[in-house]
Amino acid sequence: MAAGAVEFASLLCSRLCHDLLSPVGALNNGLELLADERDPAMRERCMELLAESARASAAKLKFFRLAFGAAGGFGDVVDSREARSAIEDLLAANRRLAFGWLVEEDTLPKPAAKVLLNLGMIAGDALVRGGRLDIGAERGDTGALEIVLQARGARLVLDPVLRDALTGGGAAAEITARTAAAHLVHAVVTQAGGRVQIDMADGTLLIGAAFPAPVAAAA
Repeated sequence: MAAGAVEFASLLCSRLCHDLLSPVGALNNGLELLADERDPAMRERCMELLAESARASAAKLKFFRLAFGAAGGFGDVVDSREARSAIEDLLAANRRLAFGWLVEEDTLPKPAAKVLLNLGMIAGDALVRGGRLDIGAERGDTGALEIVLQARGARLVLDPVLRDALTGGGAAAEITARTAAAHLVHAVVTQAGGRVQIDMADGTLLIGAAFPAPVAAAA
């Protein structure tokens, strides 16, 4: 990756802060409204909005902790149930999006878990009008791990800059907070000796990431 480690870390932090700004800001606004509101019905509605914002904030923090950070304990693997919970909770806010989990492995190497989660976020964002996102992962006879995501919807939008970043075609100057997750996916897969493939046609987006065996443990 061309960007320096410090600069790239700052871009990931910027992405995290950008995504947390909305639910945390809603919490702040809700508390201000609650302090001045006297009508019982309106106070109840404020409490509902506060609860929704709190859930969204917690979901994003849990997701980014696994997708960007060094979460998952001190071992080299992540429980696939933890990864599923993180992506499910992140996508739950989009009620127009159906989600399918087809991961057969009980655990995932940390690098593979990061790739799966970041690809899930990117594919979910591409379904701008909702649809269905299926995520699968399985290990072949040789021990190689393959991750596949299929997104289907009425409108699919994957920015060419994101596509280039995922496949390694993006220039260093194009690394921004918005594309940092895609560059992270490419860097992790490439470091493991694998590659990312993308195909999009007829309302379906397919993204695959192949990890030759064995997948190197994250630092």
